[in-house]
Amino acid sequence: MVNVDTVYQRVLAIANKEQRGYITPLEFNLLANQAQLTIFENYFAELDQASMLPGNDKLYSDILNILEDKLVVFHSQYGLFGVDNNYSLPTTHYRTIQILTNYGVEAEKTTFRNAQNALKSPLTAPTKSRPIYYFKGPNIHLLPEAINADDSIDGTLHYYRKPNTVNWGYIVTNEQALYNASASTNFELHASDEIVLVVKILELAGITIQKEDLKTVGQQQA
Repeated sequence: MVNVDTVYQRVLAIANKEQRGYITPLEFNLLANQAQLTIFENYFAELDQASMLPGNDKLYSDILNILEDKLVVFHSQYGLFGVDNNYSLPTTHYRTIQILTNYGVEAEKTTFRNAQNALKSPLTAPTKSRPIYYFKGPNIHLLPEAINADDSIDGTLHYYRKPNTVNWGYIVTNEQALYNASASTNFELHASDEIVLVVKILELAGITIQKEDLKTVGQQQA
């Protein structure tokens, strides 16, 4: 977790140094949430890129471990229960990790078209020991379909949610916005991404920053 006030003060210090004017709390909160989401989405892009590198077992393992440390806070689960095998996704859903059925088996992800083709033959049709699922609009469809309520295929959806909305809360005293921790929400990103957050927010604000400038600001605030 990254403290929202620490990031805001560094952003303000650099904006002032560059003579770019005051960044209001409202402007900062908008930029901060955009920056957090961009960095969060980049976690998955990094993972995809690492998996495509040839002969990279150790490198991929190292990157995977780092990203798992960063993503663990976003891991959530959601129960899939019913008799029609059609389940609504939770509103916080961002990216599916896996679906485990009530028979202790992981369902294989497929497409609607491939699922329909699989159902045409007893040899390829999904079973309780070989379940499949696909996305159908905002829903998940889990197969095989239940014949009756006692035969239902339930499960647990493991997924990544999006980060919570960041907010630098404040109270106004003598026409100045003063930090209010009780009304604030910190970044949920890993602590190692604090500098990345500062740089990204400044970039979104149209301010170019060098690492040495950021280092100087950090020393001044220490």
